[in-house]
Amino acid sequence: MSSQPALRSARLSPFEQLRCAREILQRESQSLAELARRLDARFCQAVELLYGCRGSVIVSGMGKAGLVGRKIMATLASTGTRSHCLHPAEAVHGDLGRVHPEDVLLILSQSGETEEVVRMLPSLSEFGVPILAITARADSTLARAAAVTLELGSLEEACWLGLAPSTSTTAMLALGDALALVTSRMRNFDRE
Repeated sequence: MSSQPALRSARLSPFEQLRCAREILQRESQSLAELARRLDARFCQAVELLYGCRGSVIVSGMGKAGLVGRKIMATLASTGTRSHCLHPAEAVHGDLGRVHPEDVLLILSQSGETEEVVRMLPSLSEFGVPILAITARADSTLARAAAVTLELGSLEEACWLGLAPSTSTTAMLALGDALALVTSRMRNFDRE
């Protein structure tokens, strides 16, 4: 006999499954459209920071934001911008040695208060490495430490409980794609 409580099934008909899926996609696409409308000069400052980077763009984030960051790093690398990832928890255990003064840090955190990210900030400040932040709040600890902050704003997660990172990670990913692809275009990166 299992000590785990039995999960209640919420079996959905095919019609309900499609209705739910469409609603999730519509919520996320509406959030992306709103984010696109709110882009301003800070986006251009972020692109200039990436374009002018003489070292590597080091992408960092914790949890789901870190997973999104890995994809953004891969897009940057495949479109002409040298980049790699730095796990925030490992950074404070010796991996900050990867960071050099000519690098730019791109840090993703929905709250801007993620403990492991915040713990890196004093060291990064000492190194004088510019930080580009993608976060929901411009008044967060991360945003205040950043040279440029791209604010996602208040986003409602598409999860029916409002908890699972969904809309927020989609917005981070799309914004990262926009940064990488605009920077690539400025570099005249081509098929060859």
